[in-house]
Amino acid sequence: MAKYAYPAVFTPEEGGSYSINFPDLESCYTCGTSLQDGIEMAEDVLALVLYDYERDKKEIPVPSAPAALPLSGNEFVNWIACDTMKYRKMYNNKAVKKTLTIPEWLNETASDMGLNFSQVLQEALMEKIQEKEYLSDFSERR
Repeated sequence: MAKYAYPAVFTPEEGGSYSINFPDLESCYTCGTSLQDGIEMAEDVLALVLYDYERDKKEIPVPSAPAALPLSGNEFVNWIACDTMKYRKMYNNKAVKKTLTIPEWLNETASDMGLNFSQVLQEALMEKIQEKEYLSDFSERR
């Protein structure tokens, strides 16, 4: 779960549309009716494909240098960025039932306070994830 940037090859098509291919990633391609639409579609397909790589625990390839990509005709390369965590939050948001065990006194006290156990657990997990991501980002910068 991370932020990524990959070079995409844009091929102009008739009528102002574009075909877009990510040479570094298997089956990662899309198209757009305009350059702006193509960039948006490229961000979406990049996030989807990399999310699948993460979920399947496939090795995520290192992005190629744009100058190393073979181009023909009027093709050009553009960097496309995505955030797979943002993608997960948007498209993989169904509720999952979890069973957990807590001490009886904690259950009674929290129930007496009217706390929503699901909400408290979600908030605590999000805080831990953000903390871990922050520490990971910090250690990478060092």
